[in-house]
Amino acid sequence: MRTDHLINLLAQDTSTRSMPLSRVWGIAFVIATFAAAIAFFVLIGPRPDFLTAAHTVRFVFKFVTTLALVVLALVLLRALARPGADISRPAWLMLVVPAFLAVAVAAEFATLPFTQWQSAWWGSNIVICLTFIPLIGVVPLAVFLLALRHGAPSRPRLAGGVAGLLAGGIAATFYAAHCTDDSPLFVATWYSVAISSLVLLGTLFGPKIARW
Repeated sequence: MRTDHLINLLAQDTSTRSMPLSRVWGIAFVIATFAAAIAFFVLIGPRPDFLTAAHTVRFVFKFVTTLALVVLALVLLRALARPGADISRPAWLMLVVPAFLAVAVAAEFATLPFTQWQSAWWGSNIVICLTFIPLIGVVPLAVFLLALRHGAPSRPRLAGGVAGLLAGGIAATFYAAHCTDDSPLFVATWYSVAISSLVLLGTLFGPKIARW
């Protein structure tokens, strides 16, 4: 059987399952977000000055970044769930997040005195960040990997990595409500490292869990 014919058959199969993929992803996203919310409020909860901080640009910036990551990663993951789907556009759109971070970091360098660069980058919550973003995101990652089983990803390793990116984005969104380090330098470095651990897990387990 020719490869393109096999891909077409798989695509038809994913569209005729008992539950449409769009509904699967909707349910998976709700479950993953709910699980992340429970983990967040049980483990750490929001920062004491949340309402005051919400009026600052730096604090809002964190949520704009993480929510953009969530939206774009979800679009890419849904495309990867279908064999033969064109992922070029959603893949290119993923560059919006690092580009936005780069602009924010550049603005930070331009406005912050040189003597404060290291303290802004290092912050005071590195260990908490690197611990709780993965903890909050591990169940959402499992949910998204299981959701991939309802599709037929032809690149399960890549799909698993993007599932980790999506789970990390959700986890980072919740964690941002707790973190008192609002500098773009801190977010660009340590949030990225924490999310990368979930991407690695997704890449490793994607071929095992999301296979068809």
